[in-house]
Amino acid sequence: MVVSIHNVTKRFGEKEVLKNVNLAIPEHSIFGFVGANGAGKTTLMKCMLGLLPLTSGTITIAGETVTFGQTTTNAHIGYLPDVPEFYPYYTAREYLQLCAVITNMPKSERKPRIEELLNLVGLIQVKSPIRTYSRGMKQRLGIAQALLNRPKLLICDEPTSALDPVGRAQILSILQAAKSETTVFFSTHILSDAEQICDRVAMLHDGTIIFEDDLTVLQQQVDHQFVFTFTVTAEQALSQLKETEYSIYIEESAFIVQLSSDTERLQFMRELIDRNLVIQSMHPHTKPLEQVVLEVLK
Repeated sequence: MVVSIHNVTKRFGEKEVLKNVNLAIPEHSIFGFVGANGAGKTTLMKCMLGLLPLTSGTITIAGETVTFGQTTTNAHIGYLPDVPEFYPYYTAREYLQLCAVITNMPKSERKPRIEELLNLVGLIQVKSPIRTYSRGMKQRLGIAQALLNRPKLLICDEPTSALDPVGRAQILSILQAAKSETTVFFSTHILSDAEQICDRVAMLHDGTIIFEDDLTVLQQQVDHQFVFTFTVTAEQALSQLKETEYSIYIEESAFIVQLSSDTERLQFMRELIDRNLVIQSMHPHTKPLEQVVLEVLK
């Protein structure tokens, strides 16, 4: 495990912000850390960075124990805050060159690594100064900076929260690509973002971890339900099956049918063929992460 968080509690005066938190984050995974604003996500990340003292418990990163004020473990970490700040009159390339010098990166590695990262985050052709960048471009540059020294852990604090759909998609794609060389700890309150790219998800609610598991386990299959897509819309397919004996419904434009056995599934597919419906895909119906969260909170 790249990160082990064991029985971590954090209090500010009488207020207990983190309550006996336990997490284990495996290598080369994207770990989604979800929860509402104010749940304590940023507090835990600051503890992981050694910026806040723990009330009790331990945090280990890459085999080393995190100690408040002695941030040697940060050599293993790249960090992207929710609002990254830069020198505004530098270009992206100039800024990364400065970071490479400050971090004592060997001269022979600087140019190829910077070009690799600018290509990864889609800024390799951008020549304008950072002051002209959009919020999304600054987030992408922040990821490049955080990855510069090949950290074992990349911590991202709400990297998509203030972006439009295109900007969010770009960040998620970059984080997915970064997984090949590091472990990503991805904090967000946008459940659909975590659902798109995370291998494992934990939810923090009122300072307590209320679930942690592989995403595929959390999104367990709904009993005996399957989702079909056709060469026509779900509504058009349903209209051609008005007199069928099968239990069918449409949910957010998805065609979902209850099929209790392999035999029943084959019979239904034969009926689709008889009614000239061409199947494009079929897969088990799983719970959205949002539904999982609502069920747990209830």
